[in-house]
Amino acid sequence: MSNDFALAVEDLTVSFDGFKAVDNLTLYVEKNELRVIIGPNGAGKTTVLDLICGKTKATGGSIKFNGVELTKFPEHRIVQAGVGRKFQTPSIYENLSVLENLEISYPKGRSVFGSLMFERTQDVTDRIIEIAEMIFLSEYLEKQAGLLSHGQKQWLEIGMLLIQDPALLMLDEPVAGMSVSEREKTAELLGRISNGRSMIVIEHDMEFVKRIAHKVTVLHQGKVLAEGNMEKVQHDPKVIEVYLGH
Repeated sequence: MSNDFALAVEDLTVSFDGFKAVDNLTLYVEKNELRVIIGPNGAGKTTVLDLICGKTKATGGSIKFNGVELTKFPEHRIVQAGVGRKFQTPSIYENLSVLENLEISYPKGRSVFGSLMFERTQDVTDRIIEIAEMIFLSEYLEKQAGLLSHGQKQWLEIGMLLIQDPALLMLDEPVAGMSVSEREKTAELLGRISNGRSMIVIEHDMEFVKRIAHKVTVLHQGKVLAEGNMEKVQHDPKVIEVYLGH
């Protein structure tokens, strides 16, 4: 069953003090699919990402990524398995340059300390330049990351994940707080990077969702309320009632 899917989440449940934040959730994401998860606040969207990346441990159910069960793995093993996760607030090294931020993220199985000592080889440099171009920061490689605009910081953080080449990339509200032109560019960026990997994006901006989603999952009270393309989901009476109608 789960062979065709990059990610197979089955009967996933997590309870916090008897409250089921995620309740018997089943979700299948195909290879090279860009899935967007929408839903009202408190629907369990961020918790689902926390469970997939191992930040929160499931109470029950299964998460298989390329056939490998992740629920037993610690967070670093899940990263090694090819899962990259961006949280809502950008975690970049503000006092380092864009180039150094990307370099530190280059996968060498090192600590941050070790990474500042390692030789910058040609393939590392080439990869940094390639990623910088992708995330619209080619001209800012020497700039201190703390001086970037909010949108550029978000792109840098996406770049820091991309340089690790994850097979599944998860982004939590990537366009929150962005200007209209930054949103446009981010849609273009996500379209490009979803080529060759699976992605899960949590987003509130419906126009943005329309532009990027291959398929949309609507969560409500920790359960899947509806699923399908944006067109279908938008006209689903249940979705309109609990979410889009407000």
